[in-house]
Amino acid sequence: MADRSFLDWPFFDSSHRYLADLVEAWAAAHLPVDHTDTDSACRELVGQLGAAGLTTHSTVDPADPESRLDVRSLCLIREILARHDALADFSFAMQGLGAGALSLFGTPQQRADWLSLVRSGKAIAAFALTEPQSGSDVANSTMTAEAAGDTYVLNGEKTWISNGGIADVYTVFARTGEAPGAKGLSAFVVAADTPGLDVIERLETIAPHPLATLKFSDCRIPKSALIGRQGGGFGIAMSVLDVFRSTVAAAALGFARRAMDEALDRTASRRIQGSPLFELQMVQGHISDMAVNIDASALLTYRAAWLKDSGAARVTREAAMAKLFSTDQAQQVIDMALQLHGGDGVKHGSRVESLYREIRALRIYEGASDVQKIIIARQTRQLHTGER
Repeated sequence: MADRSFLDWPFFDSSHRYLADLVEAWAAAHLPVDHTDTDSACRELVGQLGAAGLTTHSTVDPADPESRLDVRSLCLIREILARHDALADFSFAMQGLGAGALSLFGTPQQRADWLSLVRSGKAIAAFALTEPQSGSDVANSTMTAEAAGDTYVLNGEKTWISNGGIADVYTVFARTGEAPGAKGLSAFVVAADTPGLDVIERLETIAPHPLATLKFSDCRIPKSALIGRQGGGFGIAMSVLDVFRSTVAAAALGFARRAMDEALDRTASRRIQGSPLFELQMVQGHISDMAVNIDASALLTYRAAWLKDSGAARVTREAAMAKLFSTDQAQQVIDMALQLHGGDGVKHGSRVESLYREIRALRIYEGASDVQKIIIARQTRQLHTGER
């Protein structure tokens, strides 16, 4: 069983420890699921997570104007789900990310229309930001939203959209043209069945998830679909990522903890020259490195989450540090766990082999590792010069 001593850290209170026990019990009883049909698995998982009440943590409560996201809860749920089943983590995470703009900036009507459905698992949400020519460079987005009477008309493409093809609602970012670059983007809530919105390609990856390219062709939406103010889309996107980037680090932490468990079991049961593999000093050195990297990742992750929950307006630097370090270190922890399994580690379908495939995407989505380094460097300079 994974180390749970971190729950005694001062980042958490009794409600978080109760939640961790609840999620652990649910995950042990329901996960993993069959991944053969990825779309069906994700739809079923969203429904199950909703029925269990877990997706209520993924959005604010639309009936409570004072409701706010608890980032530590988001991180704990993602860490535990990721340790049990990557698709369960994905399904939970996308409910929060996909509806994040509505949680943070949505009007009362927008929240009433969608958040109850998303948090109950009755609707699947997606976050449509990336474009074919602009991945991490959000300011270079070219998709347009032109005002036409009491509507906006959307034209362009979005790609690498998680839940693309199975989502019921998309948060879409498009250029409304108030200014060049980042200042000319706006955010919209778009129902998946809106005429002019089509899924033109399903994307296959080394660790299958529902991913798609979307095309908007004279897709007409009401003016009421605008989230926040016109021209405020870049700030909305960054605010959403400011919250959910820490949760990516938590998912990586869950993968790393599972890899550590697998490595400990393997080195205890596998014998070499009459003794358990664990007795080799070199193996103990590897286990030590893995344990240090996991705890350091947890400290960075839950520091960022705690700061946000404590009222910090932005945790851009802390969330970037958590995501960069946790995803990179999880890759190394999983690689070493696979190495300790020898040939069995690369056998398709083994637990460490699936972890090896699952972790790689986390170092890319929601800002690739190199982008996180740029963010950290700039934020560090601002702290030094007193600009923050």
